[in-house]
Amino acid sequence: MTKKVYHETTFMLTKNPFKFTIKSKSKTGYSRTGVLQTPHGQIHTPVFMPVGTLGAVKTLSPDEVKSLGAEIILANTYHLHLRPGEKFIKKMGGLHEWTNWDRPMLTDSGGFQVFSLENMRKITQEGVEFKSHIDGTKLFLTPEKVMQIEHDLGADIIMAFDECAAGDSSHAYAKEAMQRTHDWVLRCKKEHEKLEKKRGTTTSPQALFPIIQGVTFADLRIESTKFMSDLNLPGIAIGGLSVGEEKEKMYGTLETIAPHLPEEKPRYLMGVGSPEDLLEGVDRGIDMFDCVMPTRIARHGAFWTQHGRNQIKNAEFRTSSQPLMKNCQCYSCKNFSASYIRHLFVENEILAHRLITIHNLAFLLDLMKNIRTEIEKGTFQTFKKKFLKKFLNPTS
Repeated sequence: MTKKVYHETTFMLTKNPFKFTIKSKSKTGYSRTGVLQTPHGQIHTPVFMPVGTLGAVKTLSPDEVKSLGAEIILANTYHLHLRPGEKFIKKMGGLHEWTNWDRPMLTDSGGFQVFSLENMRKITQEGVEFKSHIDGTKLFLTPEKVMQIEHDLGADIIMAFDECAAGDSSHAYAKEAMQRTHDWVLRCKKEHEKLEKKRGTTTSPQALFPIIQGVTFADLRIESTKFMSDLNLPGIAIGGLSVGEEKEKMYGTLETIAPHLPEEKPRYLMGVGSPEDLLEGVDRGIDMFDCVMPTRIARHGAFWTQHGRNQIKNAEFRTSSQPLMKNCQCYSCKNFSASYIRHLFVENEILAHRLITIHNLAFLLDLMKNIRTEIEKGTFQTFKKKFLKKFLNPTS
């Protein structure tokens, strides 16, 4: 693959810039490093974004999340709209001030809930009618309403409203959902631009990212990629993957769209966060990732090491005086043995959930830091092969 020269590019949202600069790129594959400038600071890519669905990364304080090296977190529009409500959050100063997070933030649009709350919603061309999972109250989300909610929340990066079709959808339905997503993003863009013009001097500008859909059908994914790219928004996201399809289909889809993605824009693969998927995604040109996996599996006692996924309840850890992972520099591994953390977990002590969460997030954030270093050194492919060999085949 011929090495290309990249130049710094600035994207203007009304009167305010969001800047993405590509720093280095592998000679083979699509992996690259970059820096995304936002009103609340820089994001070094490739990046993993811890998930704070309700405004907090579960069990951790903002300072603890920062200490792990997280440069950006995300929250969910649908959930915050239900409770406590975006108007309340705006009154409290917006998400950044209310949650005491002074670094970049991203809000999802609620589109994934269209997928995950299948039995509690009705989709029309106008929008989606939901039944609240909290009390059954009906609410109706349109692209315009979602933009209004996300503007009130005040995150740096906001996602367009989309329909995430199921992985086993027929081609006909996948096309229908994709076209609806295309219609909705145009409405999102129009409403976003209107709201940006009305934005006062006391609030920060926001970057709108569109979301590519099309399930795993190559023709639909290419069509959607080209459509979203032509919008010339500050970044671009890939949705509707890691929703039950085989990993090879996900990787194949990323390979299919990679040549059609705008090279000068940050690329965000939504809802993906296992160590192997981060490496494979980076190799296919992805710059941004998020997933609840590291925090969710921690609450079930699962943790990662360079030798794969482990379960703290296993008998081997009952008498282990070693940390969760040798040579890990996270707070949990520097201060506690696996046997103690196992004891806490068996006794259902909240500290166990916190310590495993800290380790899992540290593991992924350190992995991303190492990935950036290896790309810059030109040794990413070697690093990826060695990591995956040990991680996926720990007994070999």
